[in-house]
Amino acid sequence: MVEDIKKSIIEPLKPAMTYRERFRRVMHFQSVDKITHWEFGYLDETIERWHQEGLPQWLVRGEGEFSVEKYFGVEPVFYIPVEGGIYPHFEGEVKILETKENIRIEQLPDGTIQEVQIKGVKTIPHYIKMPISNKEDWKRFKERLNPDTPGRNVYDYKALNEKLRHLDIPVGVYFGSFYGIPRNWIGFEHISVMLYDQPDLVEDIIETLTQLYEAQLEKALSEIEVDFAAGWEDIAFRNGPMISPSMFKSLVAPRIKRVCDLCRRHGIDVIWTDCDGNINDLVPVWLESGLNCMFPIEVHSGSDPVKLREKYGKQILLRGGLAKHQFSYGKKEIMEELKRVEKIVEEGGYIPHMDHRVPEDIPYENYKYYIKEKLTMLGWKHDEIKQIEPLSQISDTQDYIHMMESLHNQ
Repeated sequence: MVEDIKKSIIEPLKPAMTYRERFRRVMHFQSVDKITHWEFGYLDETIERWHQEGLPQWLVRGEGEFSVEKYFGVEPVFYIPVEGGIYPHFEGEVKILETKENIRIEQLPDGTIQEVQIKGVKTIPHYIKMPISNKEDWKRFKERLNPDTPGRNVYDYKALNEKLRHLDIPVGVYFGSFYGIPRNWIGFEHISVMLYDQPDLVEDIIETLTQLYEAQLEKALSEIEVDFAAGWEDIAFRNGPMISPSMFKSLVAPRIKRVCDLCRRHGIDVIWTDCDGNINDLVPVWLESGLNCMFPIEVHSGSDPVKLREKYGKQILLRGGLAKHQFSYGKKEIMEELKRVEKIVEEGGYIPHMDHRVPEDIPYENYKYYIKEKLTMLGWKHDEIKQIEPLSQISDTQDYIHMMESLHNQ
């Protein structure tokens, strides 16, 4: 159980900090001028809706000068380049195997055979055959995961470090996935069976990926100071993970630990994994492995940043955890959701934002209201909030302060 933390880490009288200093201090439970403002991004359909509701037409999803993120004042980060996947990439034409009235069956260069809807409302493809189903298939992939393949290591990290060492924004590095990538190559049902029928093949895939991550990270981290490392899994549903925690602990966790230990040897002690769904049964395994930050913490699926902090205390760091669909209703529901995480925001080690990409059922006015009130909770000053263009014309009422007082008294 976490010890009681009487004082908020937000100290409004502190001198203004750089983005990088603020991120580092928040994730180490240290006092800050205000909490880091991040979001997880937006669905294309959301931006299309908002364009009809007042969002300037020139704004798009993603990074850059014309991104919705920048428009809403989301604080920037920089990821150093690491080639930690298939190389060289599978190239070639998509083969059309069959065309029916509304669908097309096609084979991708990596061997995937999929059914694509070509009329009506488009959906994600239906996969008929995944690219890896046996050891022969795996050989085609394994030869493209060699860390020493000519052309893979083209980055001059020493020169990049000269540009980054005085940077005032957080610097991160991706290290990939340990089980999520094999699942994508093999398919959910097939890899679940393969764990029993061909466990040596699954283990070889995970070990090969691990060795690639280790080699690539060592090259980069030996030259560049990095603030955080980020991976992903996406291996959980609403009812829990698609692999038993005990099997994950024996097969995958030791490899994760090797990568996390490498990161810590190079000074990185904020390491997260991106996994949707109910992650509760995997959290203790991840923590033991060295992954200490959970993201995006989908509330509707059963994950909850408040409960995770109650259970694991300062051992755990958090990102996300605001139930996205609450923001499609009204001001009261928005305030209640912010109130729900208020205490752990003040404790530190937590950057709150929606628990996945902003869905299209959230009106533009609701989102503007949410951002304004979230920033107020995070300790941003009135004048700082007003400098964010879409918030500059919003009413000056201090709804967050008034609502919190009301909710405290209920």
